[in-house]
Amino acid sequence: MAIKLIAIDMDGTLLNPQHLITPGVKSALDRARQQGVSIVLATGRPFVGVQRYLMELNLQEDQYCISNNGALVQRAIDGECVAEVTLTFDDYLYVEQLARESGVHFQAFDKSHLYTPNKDISEYTIHEASLTGIPVRYRSVDEMDRNMRFPKLMMIDKPALLDSAIERLPDHARETYTILKSAPYYLEILDRRVNKGQGVKMLAEKLGLRQEEVMAIGDQENDLAMIEYAGTGVAMGNAIESVKEIAQFVTKTNMEDGVAHAIEELVL
Repeated sequence: MAIKLIAIDMDGTLLNPQHLITPGVKSALDRARQQGVSIVLATGRPFVGVQRYLMELNLQEDQYCISNNGALVQRAIDGECVAEVTLTFDDYLYVEQLARESGVHFQAFDKSHLYTPNKDISEYTIHEASLTGIPVRYRSVDEMDRNMRFPKLMMIDKPALLDSAIERLPDHARETYTILKSAPYYLEILDRRVNKGQGVKMLAEKLGLRQEEVMAIGDQENDLAMIEYAGTGVAMGNAIESVKEIAQFVTKTNMEDGVAHAIEELVL
């Protein structure tokens, strides 16, 4: 069955190590679109961190993107949500306390800002802001609006510290949330129903597409669910082993235009 939708992770997949889309990748995406294939960026980033790439790829008109690891499915033209599953302020309080007790930094996202209660703002929070362009706000827990909803919460810190915190996570947390790493220093906490696979599924159903007509390309733990869901799952050459193990196809690395290679082989 012909592929009609390609869901593509961004960091480590679509983007090269310099966070750029190479001419080869852009050309392959353009040719796929000319054949009527929908291109959907599916990322852990907030919408603000996706916008300039949507513009660069001309993916704004009548297109969608999946942000915050599947919590939000948004119109590419303006970020308007067509589907969302978010966390409550009670979730914020619980995860913030877990992070504090574990000795790691914490941050929370609404649809347009990143909030941290840590006066010693983490270098990884600064990295996230510089990478995506999302504004950072320092707010103590008491200063937060209790009516806020959060697409995702994050524990962030040096990999060894973060891994130690993950090992100590209580069963209640593991049973209540989707918890996954998107980088060695990022642990993402989402509603139990949320992952990129569910985001891609919601969008495919909205577009009237079958699972077999979907291809997904990724490299990290947060891409596992959409690669499992897709009729054609593709792992990058630089992907972690667990992603390669479940993929039907392993392409080249993001330094070698792996996305373009996969599209050439499987779509064009």
